[in-house]
Amino acid sequence: MVKVIHVIGGGLAGSEAAWQLAMAGVPAVLHEMRPLRKTEAHQTGALAELVCSNSFRSDDWTSNAVGLLHEEMRRAASLVLDAGDQHKLPAGGALAVDRDGFAGEVTRRLEGHPLVHVAREEIDGLPPADWDSVIVATGPLTSPSLAKAIQSLTGEAELAFFDAIAPIVHRETIDMSVCWLQSRYDKAGPGGGSADYINCPLDQAQYDAFIDALIAGEKTAFKEWEASTPYFEGCLPIEVMAERGRETLAHGPMKPVGLSNPHRPGVRPHAIVQLRQDNALGTLWNMVGFQTKLKHAEQVRIFRTIPGLEQAEFARLGGLHRNTFLNSPVLLDASLRLKAHQRLRFAGQITGVEGYVESAGIGLLAGRFAAAERLGESLSPPPPTTALGALLAHITGGHLSNEAVRSFQPMNVNFGLFPPLAAQPKRAKGERGSRTLARKHALALRALADLDRWLKRGTSIAAE
Repeated sequence: MVKVIHVIGGGLAGSEAAWQLAMAGVPAVLHEMRPLRKTEAHQTGALAELVCSNSFRSDDWTSNAVGLLHEEMRRAASLVLDAGDQHKLPAGGALAVDRDGFAGEVTRRLEGHPLVHVAREEIDGLPPADWDSVIVATGPLTSPSLAKAIQSLTGEAELAFFDAIAPIVHRETIDMSVCWLQSRYDKAGPGGGSADYINCPLDQAQYDAFIDALIAGEKTAFKEWEASTPYFEGCLPIEVMAERGRETLAHGPMKPVGLSNPHRPGVRPHAIVQLRQDNALGTLWNMVGFQTKLKHAEQVRIFRTIPGLEQAEFARLGGLHRNTFLNSPVLLDASLRLKAHQRLRFAGQITGVEGYVESAGIGLLAGRFAAAERLGESLSPPPPTTALGALLAHITGGHLSNEAVRSFQPMNVNFGLFPPLAAQPKRAKGERGSRTLARKHALALRALADLDRWLKRGTSIAAE
């Protein structure tokens, strides 16, 4: 019999890691403290619960690095991507999911697998010594006792930042005589057509008043120990962006490009607030890019000044949660093991990746590495030319040129992490599009070819 491997944390990374172990024939115990112990951000006891957005972002593998990561994970028999595909919602070019259907699917598949045991319990310190192979995937809300135990092994000071959660609005309370349905540039995506977002237009005066309200609005007070904790740049609260410059939002999540208001043809809004479908029924819509640390009463007051949301009722208001991550380039080896204590592997956001799919992708790799080790097989890391390999190289090999400067920060997958092409691609005669798009397409084609070769060489992990 193959000895069990323990996975701590039933989020996206831990769920994916346990699935990959089981698919390799290695028994897994998945330890999840919810619902016995709740967190600041979770609302259910389901595995892989999505606590912020319901979007896995772009699904276009030809020109977008996260879309490429989607495709690579599909080819690697990812549970997270399979469940996402089964519960996708209209979202233009993005892969958005019904959060309850998605989490329920992941939970059902894992609880029903004969090689997976889901243990509802908290691991409140270092795992027992007789657990000789452990994947720690405790995510952004690692319990203080476990974080302190990890710190005692590494000698590294704890690093943390804040993620912010966007509000969700009841669809029936949105005024569609003001708003309209349209995806940016009418782009269709995996879950729907070209009209997947509700758009709320603001003219210059409305936008200026909105910015003033955001800046002046009462914010959540930080505890003393939280005051010096930095935000992650990819998930800034909307009022923090507003404080960086009055037009920052109009060039960011509220940019009006690629959209036209059918209620006022020929009049271009100064800014637009977009809402994206959040559940399969279409009754809940989340405010895209509207993560916030405003107090709840202030959110209701200020967001109801947005045209079309004057009567909005909120199913959930925005908030903050704390995120902890390791200084992974110093602490982890190329197979995600803790150098100081190699029975421990790490996966997900705690390793310094940001984003749902990135977290699950590192969980996928951790599960495959642990399975190969348990089975006595050799599994090399995926090539750095792939999205999975580029992410792994970033968190295990990045920022080592000057270890005295601790510049390592969480990162979304992007083509800047990929090794450059040997030669710049040329567009075919008559082909439209920029050289940048041609380069991204060439990087993606190279990545998928290299991934397929890596999967053939690796351990045999087949789909269910």
